[in-house]
Amino acid sequence: MSETRKPEWLEEAWGNVVQKTKRISGRIGAGFPHASVGGTYVLEAPHWWTAGFWPGLLWLVYEESGDMELRRLAEQCEERLDPVLHDYSRLDHDLGFMWTLTSVASYKLTQSAESKRRALQAANYLAARFNLKGRYIRAWNPWREGEDNAGIAIIDCCMNMPLLYWASRTTGDPRYRHVAEAHMETVLEHFIRPDGSAYHIVEFDALTGEKIRPLGGQGYAPESAWSRGTAWALYGLTLSYRHTGDRRYLDAAKRVAHFFLSQLPEDAVPHWDFRTPPEVTKYRDSSAGACAASGLLLLADMAGELEAAVYRKAGERILESLYRNYGAWDDLNEEGLIKHGTSHYPEGKNIDVPLIYGDYYFVEGLARLRGGRTMFWE
Repeated sequence: MSETRKPEWLEEAWGNVVQKTKRISGRIGAGFPHASVGGTYVLEAPHWWTAGFWPGLLWLVYEESGDMELRRLAEQCEERLDPVLHDYSRLDHDLGFMWTLTSVASYKLTQSAESKRRALQAANYLAARFNLKGRYIRAWNPWREGEDNAGIAIIDCCMNMPLLYWASRTTGDPRYRHVAEAHMETVLEHFIRPDGSAYHIVEFDALTGEKIRPLGGQGYAPESAWSRGTAWALYGLTLSYRHTGDRRYLDAAKRVAHFFLSQLPEDAVPHWDFRTPPEVTKYRDSSAGACAASGLLLLADMAGELEAAVYRKAGERILESLYRNYGAWDDLNEEGLIKHGTSHYPEGKNIDVPLIYGDYYFVEGLARLRGGRTMFWE
């Protein structure tokens, strides 16, 4: 991050993050939280897609604080994922979320040879999901017998591409990057609308590669604008520009950023979907705001001097609102750092609660503002 004025509230916010992370780590330990229910993070099985966010958060705080207990827990989380990497039969595109924030993070901070091996193994599995005809990375495997989702790709996968870029840079083998770029070109062609909003899911014919239709997914409807999907696109496109220098990704990231910012309510924290009918409750999704904020701060560094202030100011505004209006700093009965996230409204799951990925991106955003040395996606 370039040298800029640090906002006055930032160090207070970081201090609260460090204090609360240390406190809740006593119960969560090397577990895998997803959503806070009644103030307590529910711990999921290691194969669940959110498994990387808690150890990723621990690594962020460890780098700045040097707290060896947090490092130990992050390393234990990574080790607990070994059976998933070796034996789990339904590994999907979320390999990037899971092993970028565990093994890549560990390798970058500690130079662990074992972490490097794990991350490269995960990158191989992720690249193997590439559909050559459709030029996309398949999202999921069948969840039920007889289900066919071989033609499904989702916007979230933009954030999994850094694992492939890292693998190419680390090994000197360009094939990982080729796969990532091909997938992101499909994102440009089929996921990003002219106004900068994004589809969550696009279905392709898995044999021919032809586009069939968009699907609503976690958004309200196929043609709505799920805010976290918009954030995935904003940040993921910016990261692809960071790794490749391809201006198409930067231009698309700006378009998505402008749409996202144009839809924000007064407190700068988005509703869960930007396009819902009046009768649908407009719950906030603090996780979408946190993810977008970290992406906006990176975009500020990528966009050039004339535009940098616009994106940096927007990212700061979102983070400050999350800290002041959504933070649970003094609430000893709440393990989440920031409240009012929405995980999956159409399925009625984890609505208006803290979410671990919201907490992670909030802490990452603060680290960016503070001039953090290591960003795991980069």
